[in-house]
Amino acid sequence: MRAMIMDALAEPLEVRDVEAPSVPDDGVVVEVFATGLCKSDWHAWVGHDDVALPHVPGHELAGVIVEVGAGVQRWQVGDRVTVPFVMGCGACEWCLTGNAQVCPDQQQPGFTQWGSFAERVALRAADTNVVRIPDGVSFEAAAALGCRFATAYRALTGRARVQAGEWITVVGAGGVGLSAVMIGAALGARVIAVDRTPAALEAAQRLGAEHTLVADGSDIAATVHELTGGGGHVSVDAVGSAQTARDAVLSLRRRGRHVQIGLLPTPDGMSAMPMARVIAWELDLLGSHGMAAVDYPEMLSLIESGALRPQELIERVVGLGEAAVLLPTMDTASPAGMTMIDPRRD
Repeated sequence: MRAMIMDALAEPLEVRDVEAPSVPDDGVVVEVFATGLCKSDWHAWVGHDDVALPHVPGHELAGVIVEVGAGVQRWQVGDRVTVPFVMGCGACEWCLTGNAQVCPDQQQPGFTQWGSFAERVALRAADTNVVRIPDGVSFEAAAALGCRFATAYRALTGRARVQAGEWITVVGAGGVGLSAVMIGAALGARVIAVDRTPAALEAAQRLGAEHTLVADGSDIAATVHELTGGGGHVSVDAVGSAQTARDAVLSLRRRGRHVQIGLLPTPDGMSAMPMARVIAWELDLLGSHGMAAVDYPEMLSLIESGALRPQELIERVVGLGEAAVLLPTMDTASPAGMTMIDPRRD
């Protein structure tokens, strides 16, 4: 099969023929029809994640099952499927209670194993992790769910428990940030989007943001407090930097809830937060690490109904060759939405 290969950290990627994956006993092999290019893939490429080389990135995917392992009961060849970017073992207490996204024995395509920037990918524990794609949902829309959209959905519904009428400040209007804007607006919240680029803010406004703020070095938190009459009820850092996390937390009103989605890589693994404000104002700091397969049906029903439209977040579709050029630029690029890869393209 053709795949995007990472032979060394932070070096150019090559698209070439490699051996196709074998089907796991409890898993499936999926022919990839769509897979998202995400900044998390850049983190793996640059070395923020421990990956074994040579490596195939890619963790947001959708496609068709072409092989089924001996122990699989729920799936068959020809099924249209997607998968969360965190795949649980299916047997631990967290998986058995519906929280596979924090499974201690988790596997992640594109990180702990070869991923979906290829014509085929193997997925383990299929009966726990694989999700059926409804007929009315496209492969591109389904692939958009695997990391950014599903993470944003659970961040707002399962973690922050956003209520209609609440103010949400979303810092960063890339794929996950725009997902949060769309979902927040669909929940009836009043959304403020913050980004450094006008195109991203224009997209956020189209998707339901009530206010948009340019991250130009000004005091974002003070502006949010002025707009909301005391600060937002919920904040989301969808970028992952000391500055964006600080802006998001300080934008909150007393007793507000902050959800950290953007990764915060530091040499010692510890990330700075304005804890004096957190303590004095009794703020809640919440992490969001994807969403388990058991939680997908509610989100998929909203997509089928048209209440949520992840396909509108897709900015462009490219082949593996173009994606290999784009991936190393993810830390400096400012896409107004998602880039989707079709591995079947030349």
